Amino acid sequence: MKKLFAVIGDPIRHSMSPIMHNDLFSSYQIDATYLPFQVKKEDLRDAVKGLKAIGAKGFNVTVPHKTAIIPFLDEVDDLAASIGAVNTVVNENGRLKGYNTDGPGFLKGLQIYIPSAAGKKIVIIGAGGAARAIYFTLAKESPFMIDIANRTIEKAKALIDDCPFPVSSAAYSLEDAEKNLGNYDLVIQTTLIGMAPEVEEQPLDLSHLKKQSHVCDIIYNPLETKFLRSAVSSGANVQNGIDMFVYQGALAFEKWTGIFPDVERMRENVLKQLGGSRC
Repeated sequence: MKKLFAVIGDPIRHSMSPIMHNDLFSSYQIDATYLPFQVKKEDLRDAVKGLKAIGAKGFNVTVPHKTAIIPFLDEVDDLAASIGAVNTVVNENGRLKGYNTDGPGFLKGLQIYIPSAAGKKIVIIGAGGAARAIYFTLAKESPFMIDIANRTIEKAKALIDDCPFPVSSAAYSLEDAEKNLGNYDLVIQTTLIGMAPEVEEQPLDLSHLKKQSHVCDIIYNPLETKFLRSAVSSGANVQNGIDMFVYQGALAFEKWTGIFPDVERMRENVLKQLGGSRC
């Protein structure tokens, strides 16, 4: 019998996960299909029960359900529980277990450029769900420090207070972070600012950026945001969100099938859909 996998969210039409995962199932000759389902907030409980009832082997969870889904699962792994968000669910013999592959996916993508975060001075821009996943994951990698810069400084402080792993961190406004960008080896932009269609926006000015620092923007549409263009102009190395997207998907695929897939194939497939090339 063909196995069912899915992604649930609202909206969901833009998701490239079905294209990416169905290609992998075909490539590895796995008799499975991956379908997108638009699920409203008020229907989330019923959607999870339905997927469980029909024997779906696993599914991804995207906005706005990553936190709201937790009470409807049978179990949540430690990292996902500490982050407070789930993006991957595995049906383990009738029990739904939630994981978060966003942070680990970001880390694997980062390691293409920076083999280790140990000793690095890092600032994360934003304090939302993606920032939380990345912050908690990097905190375990022995960085020198990870600061959080956010429009609302209280939210940045709350994120730091929630981190269960020991790491030196301070909260800054975007204005203060902007003045002190020269202190950091790694700058990670996690907000939606600059994503299509608002492509001429960026969260802060990068004129004080440290030359040869590494700048990540987790946005991948457009492939090169104004933020990344500004970073290049300031002499930094840059990375867009394609690597994080591909690796979080690869880690989900591995949890479902036991196979860590061909990430280059995944990347080329996504880039083909976006009509661009790797940043």
